[in-house]
Amino acid sequence: MFEDIKTIYKNDPAARGLEPLLYPGLHAIIIHRYIAHPLYKIKLRFIARLISQISRFLTGIEIHPGAKIGKGFFIDHGMGVVIGETAEIGKNCVMFHQVTLGGTGKHKGKRHPTIGNNVLIGAGSIILGPTKIGNNVKIGANTFIINKIIPNNCTVVGTPGKIVKLNGKKVNKEPKDIKC
Repeated sequence: MFEDIKTIYKNDPAARGLEPLLYPGLHAIIIHRYIAHPLYKIKLRFIARLISQISRFLTGIEIHPGAKIGKGFFIDHGMGVVIGETAEIGKNCVMFHQVTLGGTGKHKGKRHPTIGNNVLIGAGSIILGPTKIGNNVKIGANTFIINKIIPNNCTVVGTPGKIVKLNGKKVNKEPKDIKC
């Protein structure tokens, strides 16, 4: 829990004093990390889901108890965030409000995005399907990505999402499709 609080101070210049204790993103991640996800892993799925729904009611952030979330995850503002059951989020990621890591309804098994380490996801972005986002990626606000592979060290913007920066150089590139 203390790592989660340190993450807020590291990522939010407005975080002062005890204010981070009031952040709904902190409440949502603590409930997920220390209650809902462990219950889900021991197959107490109804209780895990009930707790995640209570968390959603209290915070406005919906994290399915099956989602795997790495250390150093920070949800800034948070209202309207949705993270699906098979989503995986790496270490030191930052996500803003109204972000969806969802499914398309067309996949079975792994059907939600996998997010690498050190990824920033801008407000209003929608990432769907078994999309794979590499490490050190920045996703601009209101970007839409579906069934794509996004390489490491790039910036993606737009609807549909296009790679505009790769390894520090400007580009205009379509991401690769995932074979469905």
